[in-house]
Amino acid sequence: MKNKSVAKMVFLLGMMAFWCNGDNYAAAPLIVEIAKDLHLDISAAALSVTAYMLPFGLFTLLFGPLADRYGKARIINFAAFGTAIFSALGAMAFDLPSLSIIRAINGGFAAGIFPVTMSLIGDRFGHDPKEFQNALGKVFGMMFLGGASATAIGGTLAFVGSWRLVYLVYGIAELIIAFLMLKILEKQPGTVAVLNLGAAYKDAFAKPGLLKMVSIIFLVGAAVFGSFTYAGKFVETQTGYNILVVGLILTFFGLATVVGGRRIGVLRQKLGNKLLLYAGLLACISWTLMGAWHSPVLLSLSLAGFGLGFIMIHPTLVATAQQLMPARRGTVMSLVSFNMFVGGGIGTFVNGKILDHWGFGAIFIFAASLILLAGVIASILLQRITPVASLRLQPQTIQAQKSLEVE
Repeated sequence: MKNKSVAKMVFLLGMMAFWCNGDNYAAAPLIVEIAKDLHLDISAAALSVTAYMLPFGLFTLLFGPLADRYGKARIINFAAFGTAIFSALGAMAFDLPSLSIIRAINGGFAAGIFPVTMSLIGDRFGHDPKEFQNALGKVFGMMFLGGASATAIGGTLAFVGSWRLVYLVYGIAELIIAFLMLKILEKQPGTVAVLNLGAAYKDAFAKPGLLKMVSIIFLVGAAVFGSFTYAGKFVETQTGYNILVVGLILTFFGLATVVGGRRIGVLRQKLGNKLLLYAGLLACISWTLMGAWHSPVLLSLSLAGFGLGFIMIHPTLVATAQQLMPARRGTVMSLVSFNMFVGGGIGTFVNGKILDHWGFGAIFIFAASLILLAGVIASILLQRITPVASLRLQPQTIQAQKSLEVE
């Protein structure tokens, strides 16, 4: 692909990740308004969030092998149109069952965006470690900016319109990008000859290095998703600001992931696997201090530091995991996404218990400890699995690996 086409591809994939991830997070501040409009209890309205997340987690395990068999671009296009249409249809829900069904289908399609996007980037950039990690960092940065800014975007749209406008706007934005991706994404055949879910995951579980990578990603998910869920309420409690201002402060996490993601490949080449240790320390210190601040400036700095540390760790783990099974990148990314979101779900549950007993400060200390542990383990493990100098695989080597896995 030419450089301009590559840049467009990465930009569009990043924008789809922005809106798709935001689609999930924008729902949280809408629960009260949804409950009032549909005459529901808040706990009942919250089921619409669960209805989105459960299919998302389950279908993540399906879309990766599908992409390996039928081609990443085809699966992304299919998933993009599906999630866009059902996101917009959320604006037409008239009761809890209709909203839950629409959001469940929406989540099922959205599950095909994140893992397949990252595996497509691996196919396009896997021969160049620096560009590979830079591209991953850019898309991950946009993805988490979408999640971090969703509170502000969703709150603003709900303020000027209603909760229905939020789903409609996100759906339309995703639909526009889906049409653009039809033209930009280059269609390539699948990398395996037969669709066999059992064989795909059997191969994955047979690789100890890959299992160790996704286990570390589980810790990262528990640290980041598990604590960020409570960050908005904490900032509101500390500052007394309304949801729109709180949303803007939370956006500093996402902005840091975008800025840091653009340089992750360069930093990895300069610092090697020590980057993961430094990133873990940065994230740990930033998140430990988070619980002590009242100043919006200092809260923003802690959010930015945590986001920067996270984006230095996660794309590096993802890039390494993909290189362990280059012909089944889709399957690898299904395992990565599944562990990331399951880790986030378990982390959110555990942190809820921590909040009840010890308060917000303990949540941030616990999450800080987890991400430091992830950084330390990852820096040691990557040194054993694949030193930085050996990451540059030649195209013929990659093709040979693919041929072996197809056979």
